[in-house]
Amino acid sequence: MATENNSRISSKGMDKKIEKGSWSKKQLGMLVGGMAILAIFIYSFVFMDTRSTLNVDREIINISTVQQESFQDFIQVTGTVQPIQTMYLDAVEGGVVDEIYKESGAMVERGDTIVTLSNSDLRLNVLQQTSAIYDQINQTRNSRLNIEQNTLSLKERLAQAKNQLEITKSNYEREKKLYEQNLIAEQQFLETQENYEYQQKRYDLIYESFKQDSIKSSQQLRQIDQSLERMWTSLEAVQNILDRLVVTAPISGQLSTIELNPGQSITSSERIGQVDILDNYKVRVQIDEYYLSRVTQGLKGTFDYNGQTHQLEIAKVYPVVENGQFKVDMEFTGEVPEDLTRGQTLRIQLMLGKSGSTLVLDRGGFYQKTGGNWIYKITEDGDKAVKHDIRLGRQNPNYFEVLSGLDEGDRVIISDYGSFGENEVLNIE
Repeated sequence: MATENNSRISSKGMDKKIEKGSWSKKQLGMLVGGMAILAIFIYSFVFMDTRSTLNVDREIINISTVQQESFQDFIQVTGTVQPIQTMYLDAVEGGVVDEIYKESGAMVERGDTIVTLSNSDLRLNVLQQTSAIYDQINQTRNSRLNIEQNTLSLKERLAQAKNQLEITKSNYEREKKLYEQNLIAEQQFLETQENYEYQQKRYDLIYESFKQDSIKSSQQLRQIDQSLERMWTSLEAVQNILDRLVVTAPISGQLSTIELNPGQSITSSERIGQVDILDNYKVRVQIDEYYLSRVTQGLKGTFDYNGQTHQLEIAKVYPVVENGQFKVDMEFTGEVPEDLTRGQTLRIQLMLGKSGSTLVLDRGGFYQKTGGNWIYKITEDGDKAVKHDIRLGRQNPNYFEVLSGLDEGDRVIISDYGSFGENEVLNIE
């Protein structure tokens, strides 16, 4: 019995279920590995710099520091020295060079004869026109003479009619008294009365005709006088055509002409030279069209010559743009250098505005790629340069004006960015 009971107890003990753990070593290892990978990913995303980078040699870059300085708004331009006034010599009428009186380079006075031309066709044409105008003048004079003679004839008729009227009036008044005294026959008085009335009507008609003719004649004579005046003016102009074959100096100054030789043919309106006033000079300056809206009359400029600084001022602006540039004339406001020559080139500093203190950045090749919208800014440790947005304003040959994005003391790369590509960070080695 005891054996049987023990056997049962043992059997029950053998049938008891043994419970296993929920995670195996393999599963725990995979979990730990996954968490490690996730931690690395989070660290990389949050803490690591994923921006594109490029290693650059410190020796090949140019670094500049942003400064607070006085900014002078000016541009460098090139000007050419010209005489203060130039008068051109054009052949108004074409012809053949007859005689040369003044050579190129000579000093001339106003009215001096420089060269004379000959033109036989022009002379013949002038003679024909002159003859035609004289014919018109003679015809017009004859018309005036006819009108004056007609007026004289009417005056004579009017005088005769008036004389006849006075005679008949005297007879009428005398016979009227006699008739009233019955000293003459009625028939005789009536004939005298009719004759008097006839002469009165005749005189009135002639006088009325004379008045109308006088008004008409006065208008015609006035028109004739005006026509004659125009004809004489035309005749003078035609005769002066030949004077155009004589080229004279319009002003006093230095003469410059093309090469002229006797017998040389000159066409009408051909420019044969110029006369320059050398008492003073101006400077003709070419300026980029970008500055057209900012360049006005009165702006100042300076240039250095023989160790001295000379002042200029814009006297005239030519707003027409040619080949991307427009012109201005600048005149001296102070002493003019004595040894300036026509055609000499000057480098001028043209002021576009007043100077003032502002943040400035040295000019550099970076602007060609960025357009002044961004720049590589050096980090505090000096080992990196990071792409940084900025905004630039005015510029001169030395500086850019910094409007925003940089502070005084910031260091930036201003050299050419052509080899940096599109990288956002530069590692400076």
